[in-house]
Parts: sequence; structure tokens; C-alpha cells
Amino acid sequence: MPSVETVRRLVTYDRRAFDSFERSARRLGWTKANRNREIAHGSIKNTLVHILNVHEAWLVAAAQDRWEEVRAFAGRRPEAVRSFAELSRYRERVWTAIDPLLAGLTDRGLARRIRVPWMDGRYTLEDGVYQASFEQAHHLGEVIAAYWQMDRTPPQMMWVPLLTGLKISVA
Repeated sequence: MPSVETVRRLVTYDRRAFDSFERSARRLGWTKANRNREIAHGSIKNTLVHILNVHEAWLVAAAQDRWEEVRAFAGRRPEAVRSFAELSRYRERVWTAIDPLLAGLTDRGLARRIRVPWMDGRYTLEDGVYQASFEQAHHLGEVIAAYWQMDRTPPQMMWVPLLTGLKISVA
């Protein structure tokens, strides 16, 4: 079982990686970020919205039993995110909702069972953290491929530079 500090570092990394990709999408511009790139969720913007949906589902709705609040928020649907400002507001909503979970996290809390209605089985909060993190990594891989197809350098997502601020060359 990971330590609480390990989980906090992982979620910090996820946020910084997401932010790196959001900043890069802004540099592409709204039209290019919305273009269908033939990745799982179509566009880069829709993929970023999906990643936020995943974090919100596992670490807000399931982990904090805030299902009704999450379901009621129409701004979480990709078609409802019609500007970078709306994407930023949704991002802030998700990360802010995760903060209390992380602040109060304990080893016992990581082992606590959570319910996710879309999957059969028994899951712990630790499982939910890993699911959200690994699913984000998978989808960011798709976005990286979209950048390569555009002949662009993809955003930074390496663990060490994102957690330490270390600058690396891409040579």
C-alpha cells in the first residue's frame, strides 16, 4: 500500500501534467484544439474534458459520495465546454473538489471501499486514485500522438521535471 504522501505526490503530478497539456492546447488555439483528431474522444479539448470527468467521478463523486452534485453539473459535458475559460473553470472545480479529500487523507482512508456504479466489483480509494491517474496518462498519450501528427512537440509530462521544476532539453 502506498503512503498518503505518495498519493498526494501522484495527484500533484496529475494536476501539473494536465495543466501542461491545457496550456499547450491554448497555444494551439480553440479551433485546432477542437478539431477531430481521431483519438478516443475526438478532439484534444474533449479528451481534456474527459480526463477531468474521470478525476471527478473517482475522486469526488465516488470517493466523497458527491454523486448528485457531480451529476447535476452540466458543465462537465464536452459539448458544454465552449471556450478555454469554461475548460479552466471546470478544471478548477474538479481540483478544488479533490483538495479536501487529499487534505484529510489517511492510510485507513486509502483502504476504504468506494462504489462506482459503472463497474462491477469492489474498489478502494487507492484503486480510484490509480485509475484516475493511469487513465489520464493513457489519454495524454493519445494527445501526444495528435501533436506528432500535427508535427508539433507535445507538452511536458515527465514526472521529475513536473514535480521539481527542472528544465530539460528536448534534443
